[in-house]
Formats: sequence, C-alpha cells, structure tokens
Amino acid sequence: MILAAGLGTRLRPLSLKKPKALVPVGNRPVIDRVIHYLMEHNINEIIINAHHHHQQIVKHIDDGRPYGISIQVRVEPEILGTGGGIKNTEDFWDKEPFIVINSDILTDIDLLKAYDHHRHHKGLATLILHDQPPFNQIQIDDKMDILDITHDNQPGRLAFTGIHIIDPELLTHLPPGVFSNIIDCYRDLIRKGKPIKAYVSAGHKWRDIGTVESYIHANKEALKGNPFLLGPRSRIHDSTRLKGWAIVGEKTCLEQGVEITRSILWEKVSVKRGVKIVDSIVTASREITRDVVHRYF
Repeated sequence: MILAAGLGTRLRPLSLKKPKALVPVGNRPVIDRVIHYLMEHNINEIIINAHHHHQQIVKHIDDGRPYGISIQVRVEPEILGTGGGIKNTEDFWDKEPFIVINSDILTDIDLLKAYDHHRHHKGLATLILHDQPPFNQIQIDDKMDILDITHDNQPGRLAFTGIHIIDPELLTHLPPGVFSNIIDCYRDLIRKGKPIKAYVSAGHKWRDIGTVESYIHANKEALKGNPFLLGPRSRIHDSTRLKGWAIVGEKTCLEQGVEITRSILWEKVSVKRGVKIVDSIVTASREITRDVVHRYF
C-alpha cells in the first residue's frame, strides 16, 4: 500500500494544485519512483489511498496500465489518516503480511530482507528504522521490540523510515470509517504489551520529500552528478544560460537570453525573453515574464 491521501501541508505551495504523490523529482512523479522501487522487490499488486486532488492520482495511475501491474486507487471522500486509510483497505489483503510505504520517500532499502525479518519475528507490525537525526524518536531493545515512540529526537533512539510491514491481524485493532493515526495505534499496542517489532537498516539511501528543502535535495540527488536535466519536448533557445544546476520540465519553453540558476521548473513552463530565474521552483504551466529570485510558486 502506498499512502498518498495527505494534504502535503509541509510542501506548500508546491502541493496546492498537485497532490504530493505527483510532484516531480528529476522530472518523474515521485509516486512513479516509489512504484518502480516496489516492483524491483517483486511486488505486483498495489493499492493507493487518495484524497487531496484524488482525480489527478486516479488518472495518472490508470489502474496500473502504465506500469504493467495491477494498481487500485481507493479514494477517501473524507480523509482517514494513516490508520483509517490502512483500515479502509482491509478487504484488499489476504492472510499474508503486507507492506505500507509513504508516497513521499525515495530509498533503496532492501524490502525482501525486511519482509523476511518480519516473518521470523512474529510481530503485529515491523517498522523499518534507521539512524536519521533529528527524527530519532523510537526506542528498541536487543530483541528488536519497540518500547516507545516519542514526538521528539532523543539520544540512543532511531527514526522511522516510513515503511512498515503489517500483519493482517493488526487491522482488527483499528476502528473502521474514522480518522486515526497508525503511530497512535502502535503506541496503544505497545502499552498493552502487544509485539510491535523493528527492523534496522543501514548503508542505504533515503530521502523524504515532505518539505520544500528536502524536495530540493531530492532533485539535486536525481541529477546523479550531472549539472542539468532537460525534459523531453522542451524548447530551449541557443542563447539560454544554465548555471550551477537546473532541472527543466517536459514541454517547457525557454526564450532568448533566459538564465536559469539552481532552480527547478516543472512541466509546460514558459519563460519569456531575457528573464532570470535564480534559486526558485516554478510549478507547472506558468508563464514567467519577469525575474524570479528565491521563490517557490
């Protein structure tokens, strides 16, 4: 399951007209990157919950046809939260453990090793953890039991990667049809002595694009050492200057004398003659007629 119903509040204004799951990273919607990551780990059936701009997600996913696997989008007319959203897919699962991943993370964590770990440690859920200050909020013991989940970073703790492996039995502990938070459910089960387990990963890549700052980092990483990335069917005048690094989206038009410096342009952006864009993010289908410096819109 890919969790994609959120409002993308921390990513605003980039998520005002596009759901966070469809925000491009290196000119690819982040959910495409997540789906291909799951497919690389032999996953061939996916369900996605959607609420904010859900029509865009339904159209983009197209029942999984672009990916060659079965993908269902379950729309939430009223947002249900991470717990309620997972509960709302209860009929999708069989008796085997299933994986839940946030739609806004990019990683190469080995899911097969984590899944095998879950099957051998018999927890209601296994959270994949890593050392990632300032998000280290989870305390574990030497038996890989999660003892406590706080709201702040503490020494000796680990951070949640946004990937969990859940036993279907856990769904019986979630109330149906109401908003709930899966982490609150985990806290409640831990207090009751129910087994919530940890799998600790190290040496992997991981990036959360939930904020504008981390989104910029993700795009720079997507360049893979190249300074520039130009989208297909973009029209760029010979006199255009790209400086530092830049990502230019599909069907974007850069006219004579345009200068792009350390910036991200989404698809179908039109930048008029002589305009400079510096340290900025320009979202889709905008016409830029004057200089833009350090703006996200």
